[in-house]
Amino acid sequence: MKHNNSQPLTVNSQPKLKVCGMTQLSQIQQLIEFNVDFIGFIFYEKSPRFVLNHLSLQQIANINHPGKVGVFVNEDIAEIVKISEQAQLNFVQLHGDETIDFISELREKLNQKIEIIKVIRVGQQTSDELEITINRQPSTINYLLFDTDSKAFGGTGKTFDWMILNEVEIPIPYFLSGGISLENIHQLSTINSNPFALDINSKFEIEPGNKDVEKIKKIKNELSKPR
Repeated sequence: MKHNNSQPLTVNSQPKLKVCGMTQLSQIQQLIEFNVDFIGFIFYEKSPRFVLNHLSLQQIANINHPGKVGVFVNEDIAEIVKISEQAQLNFVQLHGDETIDFISELREKLNQKIEIIKVIRVGQQTSDELEITINRQPSTINYLLFDTDSKAFGGTGKTFDWMILNEVEIPIPYFLSGGISLENIHQLSTINSNPFALDINSKFEIEPGNKDVEKIKKIKNELSKPR
């Protein structure tokens, strides 16, 4: 897995913040006002946060933000391309079992400005097995995202053992996901290779898709403190 687009991350660099599972325009506007870096929209019908139950592609396109992420799970390439264009997404997050060939074909068909985030689900595998999975990823992706493994493809609110990330080489910037909360973000200091961004969701909700904006403000402020 060779990449030339990654920026070296210093140990003290502040992770950016991605809030996933957004469904309400008023809350999205609030997040934009306090400079959340990435806003995630879930395009997976089985998710309780399936965005098209709440917003149209045109409404998403009208949101003026440079970090709009579309989350897809084992979706058709043509559908990902169509949604990405119509919703004017900046990033595509692949959260399923997408193969190297799939990702390569998607990269060819997708607008070149749209970057690809590939999710690696972390469960019971050893660090050697995780390393193999990382190295199998095609060089056409821009970011990795580590999330807790689940049959529901994320949204469990559970963390995996972050220490496993200290035992593998992570060649490109990565997002850290899975049960991140105000109670456990202090443990980020135990990870040697700082995440490029934190991806928060269920621990910052009143109910699926309805965010606790005040809580999100708190974690944003927490991340901006010097470490």
